[in-house]
Amino acid sequence: MKFTEDGPALPPEEPPLVESPRMCGIWALFGSDECLSVQCTSAMKIAHRGPDAFRFENINGFTNCCFGFHRLAIVDQLYGMQPIRIKKFPYLWLVYNGEIYNHHTLKEQFEFTDYQTKVDGEILLHLYERFGIQKMASLLDGVFAFVLLDTANRKVFLGRDTYGVRPLFKLLTDDGFLAVCSEAKGLTDITHSMSSPPKITPFLPGHFEVFDLKPTGKVGSIQMDRFHCCTQEPNHAAYDTVERLPSGFVPETVKSNIRSLFENAVRKRLMAHRRIGCLLSGGLDSSLVAATLVKLAKEEKLKYPIQTFAIGAEDSPDILAARKVASYIGSEHHEVNFTPEEGLKVVEEVIFHLETYDITTIRASVGMYLVSKYIREKTDSVVIFSGEGSDELTQGYIYFHKAPTPKAAAEDSVRLLKELYLFDVLRADRTTSAHGLELRVPFLDHRFTAYYLSLPEEMRQPKDGVEKHLLRDSFKGLNLIPDEILWRRKEAFSDGMMSVKKSWYNSLQDQMESEVNDFQLEKSPKTFPFLPPRTKEAYFYRQVFEKLYPGQAEWLSHYWMPRWINATDPSARTLSIYKPDKDQ
Repeated sequence: MKFTEDGPALPPEEPPLVESPRMCGIWALFGSDECLSVQCTSAMKIAHRGPDAFRFENINGFTNCCFGFHRLAIVDQLYGMQPIRIKKFPYLWLVYNGEIYNHHTLKEQFEFTDYQTKVDGEILLHLYERFGIQKMASLLDGVFAFVLLDTANRKVFLGRDTYGVRPLFKLLTDDGFLAVCSEAKGLTDITHSMSSPPKITPFLPGHFEVFDLKPTGKVGSIQMDRFHCCTQEPNHAAYDTVERLPSGFVPETVKSNIRSLFENAVRKRLMAHRRIGCLLSGGLDSSLVAATLVKLAKEEKLKYPIQTFAIGAEDSPDILAARKVASYIGSEHHEVNFTPEEGLKVVEEVIFHLETYDITTIRASVGMYLVSKYIREKTDSVVIFSGEGSDELTQGYIYFHKAPTPKAAAEDSVRLLKELYLFDVLRADRTTSAHGLELRVPFLDHRFTAYYLSLPEEMRQPKDGVEKHLLRDSFKGLNLIPDEILWRRKEAFSDGMMSVKKSWYNSLQDQMESEVNDFQLEKSPKTFPFLPPRTKEAYFYRQVFEKLYPGQAEWLSHYWMPRWINATDPSARTLSIYKPDKDQ
């Protein structure tokens, strides 16, 4: 069974220059008891991740195993379709979602010959064949989720990047039926022979898993290991384009290293054949990304201006700050205005795409979902840069001011980074992919994060009442962004979109008073025994989630909440230490 929506199903003998398939959706079954033509309808639930083309393909010799792939095309021809197979290794099958930024470097370093394509993912096949799965995964500088099948050795491998920037979910039954998908929704209606429904779980970031493939097509898990942790220097750093950094913790040396690694993180992510844009909230993180992107785009002589995108009410802090930054850096700026009423209308759509009921994730996703919709419908930008990961890495949340010790703050920073796949990275991926866009997050560059986390704990803490002081200080005096933006206080994305007088948070609270009554909230521990909601807003989100994904509450392990201040709500505006800037 093989069909392609548009164009030839098989690549020609000599494909032209093609880069990665970029943002896409992957799906695979091993050992299905149901007819594959029935099962494959589930794969269509993630068609938004790759709206330009799709393919389903059986695995030779295994009639109950198949791959599904939805592609966001980079060029008109579909030479980058998956699963990827090459003549040199006819027994290897690969589907993956992501970008491997160092694929050219690795190809030259290890002198791989007989390349059949120009697709970045082919490097996985050559690395695996020479080094095995663990070293292969550890050498990849990029964001990725993959399913690799080795029919010669009867093995199936799953893997996901360090921070889970690219999503991956799996379903494994007691009798060895394995189903894998970029989003959980592609697995909820899979037919199986078990009497009780098997769990659908997110695949752990920074890990790979090995399965034995049995003659029946069923599998058995034999190994699950971590190949990289955020606190470790990545193995691929030895082959990085940035040479070994000066050592020591002299402030000027540290700040110079931060600048070099950050600029390199943005530069390597320019790998694209579709137009690049950038989300711009007017906060520190997105402003640094946008300004660096505009600077490097000029150096690389991109043939178009960088588009930046801001969303919020006309008088919101974010809109005003973003306008100031865009004017300063010279981007082609777009503003998307929306009202609380428009935001409330899309909450259910947002929860459908997010597959979570976490409070702050949903709040912040509404704006990102609407701006992504605008980008898709009104512009030709497809590759979208964003500032995710900075708050976790650089202790940017306001509650870090209350950390009892530098060690406690440093430990919580690592915890937040490890949980990104449940919260901010999940939000950023799902809201952009819902509209066929592909996300780039330079703050989560492996080498940049490993270096930042290696710095002394005291150096990374808030200083002089300002969070992210070290990051701000590293770009001081460079005129990259306006000084008032460089030192702008933290403003939660979901809160900064509306006016200071009445935030998005307050608008939501008012609406929830009419959606959920006191009696419902009082009974919430009985209605929802797992992670019972404590507010009317949380109750409403949970109701919608249960309607869309009944019985899947365990996809969320805990709510995102500030630490050390006994908070009951994640919004910065509810914290006693929150002080909005007077000029906002």
